[in-house]
Amino acid sequence: MDKPRILIVDDEKAIRDILSHALRTRFEIAVTENGEKALSEIGSSSFDLALLDIQMPGMDGIQLLEQIGKRSPDTAVVMISGVNEVETALDTIQKGAFDYITKPFSLHVVLSCIDRALERRRLILENRAYQQNLENLVDERTRELQDTLGRIETIYDETIKALGVALDLRDSETEHHCLRVSSFVLKLARKMGLTEEDRLRDIEWGAFLHDIGKIGVPDSILMKPGKLTEEERKIIQTHPVLGYQMLRKIPFLKGAAAVVYSHHESYDGSGYPQGLQGGDIPVSARLFAVADTIDAMTSDRPYRNALPIEEVGRELKKLTGKQFDPKIVDVYFSIPSTEWSI
Repeated sequence: MDKPRILIVDDEKAIRDILSHALRTRFEIAVTENGEKALSEIGSSSFDLALLDIQMPGMDGIQLLEQIGKRSPDTAVVMISGVNEVETALDTIQKGAFDYITKPFSLHVVLSCIDRALERRRLILENRAYQQNLENLVDERTRELQDTLGRIETIYDETIKALGVALDLRDSETEHHCLRVSSFVLKLARKMGLTEEDRLRDIEWGAFLHDIGKIGVPDSILMKPGKLTEEERKIIQTHPVLGYQMLRKIPFLKGAAAVVYSHHESYDGSGYPQGLQGGDIPVSARLFAVADTIDAMTSDRPYRNALPIEEVGRELKKLTGKQFDPKIVDVYFSIPSTEWSI
């Protein structure tokens, strides 16, 4: 292990010689007779500790102490003075010195003071290194956690997309409907001022999976070409409840489940399955109602071609306050019609 490096600064040659002779067996020593030369030494090399005389011509020891604190704050400093004044001693301690030794001094006292100063310096540096290593470790673990969460989120997204594809395959008349309506509902939500990422994700996923409950509806009813009987209509109207029951127990889809459960509610209370009215309907479901209508009207269907976007506006106005929340209809009209194509 390298010897600790000590700088001795004293205008008395005898003091410099005594200290350097006594310390050189244990330490690597450099000596200088004034503050200016001491700063030059510190500028060109690093020292573990400095022994500073207080009363020197030119820059005195206290001024030198302040400069060392600015230029080499990790250097421990012990002051040496021929003046035994409590105020001077306290002043040097307040300015960063470890200790204060008066002349004439005992070499045993000097060595003991140096050992304590170096030990304190070692503990400070080790604690700093520990803190830095701890911060680096926390940063590393945080990055690992973020990477893991990113991978999990990707898996979530892929899972949801796969479910959406499954829904599209069961209902070829509305191919890519899930993708379009989730895009539309996000546009409305952001325009409405919703910015929280978790909430937007719940709205997007809920819109994407709004018909997931149709997986539980028999194909004979879901794909029936003719008109449904009253009993069949009641069965197909259970799909919001079935979808909600499927999603509510999945932690990352719990927020999306609210859209699934309420996407057939109407603003005037005439919807299903709960007959909710007005503000009792989750805002995500009220947003979905408008988004779903946009897609339904502007998409090609077997029985008609896609309608122009102007028809959507007329339909929303006609059913404002009945099927649709008036505030969200206003949000729709605040968006230029050219932005509704994807």
